[in-house]
Amino acid sequence: MLVVGCDVGSLTAKAVIMADGRILSAVVIRAKTRPEESAAEVMDRVLAEAGLAMKDVAYTVGTGYGRKKIPFADELQSEIVCHGKGVQWFLPGVRTVIDVGGQDAKAVRVDETGRVVRYVYNDKCASGTGRFLEVMAEALGVRLEDMGELSRNARAPVKISNQCVVFAETEVISLVNDGKAIPDIVCGLHRAMAHRVASLVKGIGAIERDVAMSGGVAKNVGMYSAIEEALGVPLQAAAADPQLMGAVGAALLAAASVKMRSPGNN
Repeated sequence: MLVVGCDVGSLTAKAVIMADGRILSAVVIRAKTRPEESAAEVMDRVLAEAGLAMKDVAYTVGTGYGRKKIPFADELQSEIVCHGKGVQWFLPGVRTVIDVGGQDAKAVRVDETGRVVRYVYNDKCASGTGRFLEVMAEALGVRLEDMGELSRNARAPVKISNQCVVFAETEVISLVNDGKAIPDIVCGLHRAMAHRVASLVKGIGAIERDVAMSGGVAKNVGMYSAIEEALGVPLQAAAADPQLMGAVGAALLAAASVKMRSPGNN
């Protein structure tokens, strides 16, 4: 039985094909302007990678920012549910999931089955999201994917006082003009954003170990370390791309839906 999880976000689109609890193929692409185009391309690529066709797929669950624009989805689920499910599948001991995406950030508490027990999220301000880092990378003239390594070279991290993206960008430009080292500024940005994320996590109550992070920002080693420092607990890392967690969770939910619809469960 082949199932698919398709996660169309604001910056990337992800798709995962699973069969009998195994991942057969997984693809991450840069999102297109139109979510339906992102969904079509990532689906075409994940099927091609597995040597399959759409007719081979039993059920598809769509999730993410653009989930309502996935025309081939049989079912839609929120990214909160999917990220919780996906992370807990890889790391059964995890009870707290931090998902930092391009447009929002979420803190999710799950039980031993990956079911969401409680959550809080921020989608009103970009300061705790991937967009914050994207804007700062542009202001500093560095590549977004290089920020993690840059922060590792910090010698005297600066303190960023502004959390608003617009004011923080102005502050960063002033720091550059004052001769502050780029690695020190980047490390300061990571720490500022990490404290914002930590406040979000504390919104779901006392931090329960284990804690894991999903989403594209989890690939940033500087951000990862800064969040560990801000929370005061180590983050558990799954043996998979953190950007795929939502798509994996969606595929797992697709498999559960097929099982529920099978004749033996009627």
